[in-house]
Parts: sequence; C-alpha cells; structure tokens
Amino acid sequence: MPRQDKERKAAEQSRKEDERFVEEHREGLSKSTQRAKWIHSVDEHEDRPGQTLATRSHDVITQWADERGATPATVDSEEGQVRVLRFNFPGFGGEDLLEIEWDEWFEPFDQRQLVFLYQEHKAGGQQSNFFRLDSPEREDA
Repeated sequence: MPRQDKERKAAEQSRKEDERFVEEHREGLSKSTQRAKWIHSVDEHEDRPGQTLATRSHDVITQWADERGATPATVDSEEGQVRVLRFNFPGFGGEDLLEIEWDEWFEPFDQRQLVFLYQEHKAGGQQSNFFRLDSPEREDA
C-alpha cells in the first residue's frame, strides 16, 4: 500500500476515534473544544488564521511544537511523575521549566485523556504559540 494511502487511512481512523471521544466526553469538554476544528494528521490545517484547532494526535502536536522551536517541559515533577505539561519556547523566559522527553510529556497527556487546543496563526496571520490543554475530567467545563 502506498504511503499516502496509509496516511489517509490512519487519519480516517483517528477521525473516527476523535468523534467517539467527543461524543463520550461531551459534557466534560469545554465549549472551545466542542466548537474547534479537529485535526487528525499533519497534512490538515486551519481554514483561516486565528481558528481554534483541536487534536489528540502526537504527530500533530510534535510538529506544531517543532515549527516553533518549542520543547516539551514541565514546571515540576513529583517523584519522577510529570504533573504540569508545558512547552519551553525559545526567547520566552522558560527558566523555571524543566525540559522533558516527548514520551514523558505524552504519558500524562494520554492518561488524562487531554485535548490539545491550539492555533497555527493569529487572526493577523503571524505564527501563534497559543495552546491550551482541555480535560473532560475538569470541573469547570
């Protein structure tokens, strides 16, 4: 099977999983997450600058961070467990951040069933570093 067909099939599978996830967790997800355009592969992008996007795809998150020179980080770690997920963006004062490996970042992301909300570009067209993590388990959805 050609690579493009495999990627298209994987994106379709991801789309179905995300639809089930949103339906299952609808009550706990923020309105922003429910209204966002869901992205399932690195080949999908915003329809317009400033649009809120959502994904659970490790590849999409990694590519977004790499494009900004950002590295996975946390603000603290308790007995080897990552509690707070952040990114260290170059030139944005990340002195208090502890850089971690991607697998350390994605482990709590997956365990907590988080959704990565983000923008590719600000409404004015400049590259955006905006992101937020949404959890279906939070109390203020």
